[in-house]
Amino acid sequence: MTTSDILLRTLDGQGILRLTLNDVARRNALSEAMLADLGAAIDDAGSDPAVRVVVLAANGPAFCAGHDLKEMTAGRAGEDGGKAYFTHVMSLCAGVMQGIVNCPKPVIAEVTGVATAAGCQLVASCDLAVAANTAKFSTPGVHIGLFCSTPMVALSRNVADKHAMEMLLTGDMTSAARAAEIGLVNRVVAPEALQETVMEMARKIASKSSMTLATGKRAYYAQREMTLASAYDYASGVMVDNMLAQDAREGIGAFIEKRAPQWQDV
Repeated sequence: MTTSDILLRTLDGQGILRLTLNDVARRNALSEAMLADLGAAIDDAGSDPAVRVVVLAANGPAFCAGHDLKEMTAGRAGEDGGKAYFTHVMSLCAGVMQGIVNCPKPVIAEVTGVATAAGCQLVASCDLAVAANTAKFSTPGVHIGLFCSTPMVALSRNVADKHAMEMLLTGDMTSAARAAEIGLVNRVVAPEALQETVMEMARKIASKSSMTLATGKRAYYAQREMTLASAYDYASGVMVDNMLAQDAREGIGAFIEKRAPQWQDV
């Protein structure tokens, strides 16, 4: 695994890849460089058989402050007032968020500090999220005349409409406890217990068949956009294919024989 200054990568012996946002001076903002590095790292993790689970963490007091507004403002210098540049950055960011959802490996957010705007979007895009009780979340674009429209996409797929609209319309900070209540994060723990809580969850998931996890993650996000009948038709087909897979045969056999399964990840 390579390492850059602003995104650190470590892979342990159990297949858990930690991607740590490390642009502390800019509060881990999603600059062009950060988006490029993060997108590449997620793509690499998806195709690397050594990676079984991805943990997305951050150094410093902020998990992620969203887009780099100074960088975005500099983009206005173009002849079109910044339209082409803004289009490029939004496309790049949308690609990263969709890359997390489409990655066949489960992605867990480990949230130590403030996650605002596209930083909140980043948390919402992950499959699971655990936060320190000191963490806070917001979509504060309304304070500066910029509605958080792209964070809205991920947020609205995590929490109920009225909770999402409250965050989007007021721009208020949401505590970690409240974020857990509305479904933005899975659980909240003391800061000193955060990393071990996340790693325990990651180790548990990493012990499963990666084929099964990839099948389930892909099916989950696909079926939720379907009608009820279409979702059942689709999921039934997924179950049939899954039953025919080697790891399902092995897992069921191991359960019946009361032994630990030996996954081949196929």
